[in-house]
Amino acid sequence: MSKDQPAPVEFGAAVDRYLAAAGLSTASRRVYRISLLGWAWPLVDRRTPTGHDRRGAHPPAVPLAALDDPETPKRLRRGLADRSATTQPSTLTRELACLRAATAWWLAQGWITTDPALDPALTQPPTPLRLPPPDRARAALALRAPLRELTLWYVLHESRAPVEHVLALDIDHLDLPARHTRPRATARLSWGEGTARLLPLLLAGRTAGPVFVTARRAPATTPPADRCPVTGRGRLSYRRAAELFTAATRPLDPSGHGWTLLALRERAGRTTP
Repeated sequence: MSKDQPAPVEFGAAVDRYLAAAGLSTASRRVYRISLLGWAWPLVDRRTPTGHDRRGAHPPAVPLAALDDPETPKRLRRGLADRSATTQPSTLTRELACLRAATAWWLAQGWITTDPALDPALTQPPTPLRLPPPDRARAALALRAPLRELTLWYVLHESRAPVEHVLALDIDHLDLPARHTRPRATARLSWGEGTARLLPLLLAGRTAGPVFVTARRAPATTPPADRCPVTGRGRLSYRRAAELFTAATRPLDPSGHGWTLLALRERAGRTTP
């Protein structure tokens, strides 16, 4: 492509011109285009859409001359830091490489006078900000959750017992004043103050059957050992308990996926409900 052609005015047009000259395959051109246009949002101090919101989103119109603005490296750094919380480092590394290749080419064409992608802070994506393991348990236990879920989470956290052992507990397995299970229980568990406060509330009006039961009555085929004799509700399953915890912690997870119940077995500072 000749340098005699006039410089494009708009960032998106410069992206298209670069890709036309880059000799990429159709698939690679598509990836490069998505990566490059993703930088349009930070260039105007806007957050880049993520996930489903990014698909079909139209990038803002940005003058190519904005790349020569002395504040542009700072804007790109902010955009990079913002996305590092929800984007894989490998993806950010690829998108930075696409940006550096394009800006170097635009500079060679004389379309821009400085290369903002050469900023030292843009050579590597920042380390994603993640809650350390102790904070995950603390954050989950601070959620406003139904009594059943909160009690289960406290038992798992304070006893550090496997989920299946906790869900297998029956009410007559518990020695509430002593804060541990009785000898007849299949697993020896003990717990702390948080569980001790919540268990009596959860078990009010029930003296037998599973400790953790479903929200609805169990099917007629449910074995008596897995059914509450008072409410007719069945024993809570591992799968359902895991689904509820993941859904509840989704707002806490920077990735938006939610956590597994294993997060509750991580050590944390002393917590109370």
